[in-house]
Amino acid sequence: MKSTIKDVARMANVSISTVSRVLNNPDIVAKDKRDNILDAIKQLNYTPNALARGLIHKRTQTLGVLIPDISNLFYAELIKGMEDAAHQSGNNLIICNTDNNQDRKNSSFKVLSEKQIDGIVLTSEPVYPDSYEMFKQLGVPIVLAATHSLEYEIPSVKVNDELAAFDAAEYLIRRGHRQIGMISGSMLDPISGLPRIQGFLRALRAHGIDLDPEKCIEHGNYHFNDGYEAMKRLHKKFPGMTAVFATSDERAIGCISYLHENKIKVPDDISVIGFDNTRIAGMSFPKLTAVAQPLHEMGQFVIRKLDRLINGESLEELRTYMAHWIVERETVCDLKK
Repeated sequence: MKSTIKDVARMANVSISTVSRVLNNPDIVAKDKRDNILDAIKQLNYTPNALARGLIHKRTQTLGVLIPDISNLFYAELIKGMEDAAHQSGNNLIICNTDNNQDRKNSSFKVLSEKQIDGIVLTSEPVYPDSYEMFKQLGVPIVLAATHSLEYEIPSVKVNDELAAFDAAEYLIRRGHRQIGMISGSMLDPISGLPRIQGFLRALRAHGIDLDPEKCIEHGNYHFNDGYEAMKRLHKKFPGMTAVFATSDERAIGCISYLHENKIKVPDDISVIGFDNTRIAGMSFPKLTAVAQPLHEMGQFVIRKLDRLINGESLEELRTYMAHWIVERETVCDLKK
């Protein structure tokens, strides 16, 4: 049978309130009495009730994380970083997979409210007015991961997607590619879809490359099958391309699979560059060159930022943009050689 605070008080021959003071503010209790209580706690293997302690400190040490698609490899490293930082700060995470569904998101907000979480991380999705109203109703600090809001003053951590896409396209251009295709998210996606398209097109303009976006860009979701099908459509309408920029690693692997099945060599015939640099990038054949996001560090940064807000501390900056870089592997050839 599990020991209670009453059992500890009885063994140490003190009041329950004295045991509580040792658990929550030990320095105000005399050392000999404190040692007796700690010894009783050890002997009884007593574990304080987390909810009761939360009521005392007005914190549950629990943070909610909303993600739109738990099957996406992008989130594995991001959440790993969040978990590591949460562990260091004595917090626990409740992961809610919304599956890009508003009803599930509403249900997640309800669960997090019932759990009396101390703060929330929202990943990847835009902050629409209805979500913002829910945030206000919860009344806890919010930090955005891999997304941001220019409309609302909500702290965020992400890379500069427009610049990262520019750098990916320019990487191909500097290696002699001028017939470049792109497989992207929707232009209606203001977080990663539209900015990456804008960065890609800006790179083409900066280097005097005149390509019709209707011809050189295909849209789709971020998974393997989406990349495969988008590459099929893109290759049909743009057979002369020498390189393709796929804006997620899964998309890029889908592209490579389609090209391999159609006996088009990567990178000899068509080069491929991905985006995110998830673990799968180093597992593909050939190994995928990709724009890297510091996903683990981003996850850590988000939780540290949220913890500062919960503790009433000020932030150095509202919107944090983390560095990106390109990891060169085996899927891009240099046409200048």
